[in-house]
Amino acid sequence: MLELNAMTVPVIYLSSFAILLAGFLTALSCKDLIRLLIALELMFGAVFMSLIPAFVIAASPAFGTSIITIFTSAGELLVLIAAIVIQDRRKKNVLIEHITIGGDRV
Repeated sequence: MLELNAMTVPVIYLSSFAILLAGFLTALSCKDLIRLLIALELMFGAVFMSLIPAFVIAASPAFGTSIITIFTSAGELLVLIAAIVIQDRRKKNVLIEHITIGGDRV
């Protein structure tokens, strides 16, 4: 059985927070849908990484949480891939500046 000592858990959470922050900042500053997809996957990876200590403490609730997170991540990935394909077919590029909402340019 894997044992986490008192030094390992803060390192895991700090690394997870750093990856989450990098994904969040990338999502805010991205100019195309591909980078947005990568940023969102970084953010979900950070969530998965933060679940590692929970498996040592309480495996069943951590497993349930990870299943919900996996399905959420998969759904988000499929929706974003569909958005990329639709955007590419309509505009022949994946730049965010060409996306319109309600007739207004974003």
